[in-house]
Order: sequence, then C-alpha cells, then structure tokens
Amino acid sequence: MTSSDGRGWLRAMPADGGRDALFDRAGHRVYGTCRLSELVQGRPPGVTGSQWGSASRAAFDLVVSAADTGRPVVAVAIGPVPPAGSAEQRVERLTDAVSAAVGLPVLRIGSPTLRAAEHGRRLVEYVVDARAYAAGGTGDEPAPVGFRDILGRLPDGRTGPVNDLGTLTRAAAVEAYVAGRLADPIVRGLHVHWAEGPAEGWSWVQVRPDACLVERVSVTAQRFSCGVDAARLAEDLATVAVGERLRAVRPDGPDLLARADLTTEIVALSRRRDELVGGFAFDHLCAD
Repeated sequence: MTSSDGRGWLRAMPADGGRDALFDRAGHRVYGTCRLSELVQGRPPGVTGSQWGSASRAAFDLVVSAADTGRPVVAVAIGPVPPAGSAEQRVERLTDAVSAAVGLPVLRIGSPTLRAAEHGRRLVEYVVDARAYAAGGTGDEPAPVGFRDILGRLPDGRTGPVNDLGTLTRAAAVEAYVAGRLADPIVRGLHVHWAEGPAEGWSWVQVRPDACLVERVSVTAQRFSCGVDAARLAEDLATVAVGERLRAVRPDGPDLLARADLTTEIVALSRRRDELVGGFAFDHLCAD
C-alpha cells in the first residue's frame, strides 16, 4: 500500500492519491480504514512477536496525513469503549503501545452512539481547522480567542460560538420541546479530564421532569493536540450524540436515566475531583 518515507518506523501514505482518499482538508489528506500494519513498517524494537501479531491487525477508522509528504498526522478511532478486561480492550492497549513505540499520534473517541461513517468527517474537519487556527495560521502568534469560542451568527440568527459542534442539537432540542417531546429545551452538560486517563464529556436533556436522555463521550489524544481543549471537545461530541438520539426519543423509553440517578452520578464524580486535571467545576449541578 505504502512505502517508508525514510524517517523512522512510520510509512508514508501515497502522496499522489494512489490509495483512494476520502477527502482533503487544509493541506491534509484523509483515508478510510487502515490496519496498523499499513502504517508501520515492520515490528518495532521492544514489541514482541505476539504483541505485534495482535496489534498489527487492528484497524483505525480514519487516518489523516500531510497531503504533501503523506506523513501520518493522526490515526482516529470512533466507537464504543471496550469493556474492562475484554479481548477488545487488550488489543486496543497493544495497538496504543505499538503506536507509542513508533510515534504514531492516535485520537480515540469513545461513544456508544457516534460512528466514523456518520460523524468521522465532521470531526476530522473540525480538528484540522482547530489545529490550524490554534497555530495562528502562520505560526507566528497564538490565536487570541480559542477556536471553540469564536462568535458569529448562528443558524437561528442569534450570536454565539459558531464552532460549537452541539449547535444543531441545541436547536433540535428547542424544536422537540415545542412539539411536546421534551420537558425542558435546555441541553446541559459537563466535562472533566482524568489525570490518569481520558477527557470525558457528559450531555443530557430532560425528556420527562424525572428522566433524562444522557450521553457520555471520552476523548483520548495520544501525542496529538486537537486544537481545542479535549474535555470541551468531549462534551460537545456528547451533545452531538444527544442530537442523534433525539430523533427517536420517547417519554417512556427504557434507555432514559432517572434525574435523581443522574444527580447522584454527578455528585460521585465531584467527589473524585482530586483525580481530575483542574478539579471539578460543576458543583452547581450537584443539586437536583
């Protein structure tokens, strides 16, 4: 598929487009599913044959490369988080270990709802644009306002953050409330970053006064900067996931979480603030 670019263990994707790319974005070329063995030229030192055998067959959903050199910029995986202790979790950890050994940046989006086919392109475009903005375009000075905080005209005519991925969900929630399908039109959320783990975002809407539709998304960025705070990105993606489920939500749905139980979970999260980067900033949500 590819050939080495002569700089380490990573292979270069074909700069001439020999392997069909899904799309280009701001100097980057984005490819679909790639096995780790397609990105790494052979078993790196420190990785056993058994480890390599398992990890090399693992696949990433998307690979972003530099359009001019083909050099991989980041490999992206989107989907459910493997259960603790499962074979899938073992393979994921091996894949991450091999990726670390060869210096391959990895971005994992953990979600029971989001999928690469439906949400991958928007995510990659967002991250590519955010990284370019954070670099100041020319790399001379950092951008004065964060990419996520740029204000502009929203689809409903209001002024707000135009790079909020949850904008469409917020509009859909208002429509669902007017139609009587939600008890409250406000999309709420929180985000944290575990000191020894991923960033995590929660988002929810009240379907009934006593029950909520809740989504949680984790963002794990290894040797990679998303251009925006990973925890805020996780919350925004959780809001996107809420929007996906709003289409079919029912007041009597079995997948709703009791509002009291959600509050209990938030309180439990707040009690672990010492394990979080920057602590816990959502104490106002601890009261039901």
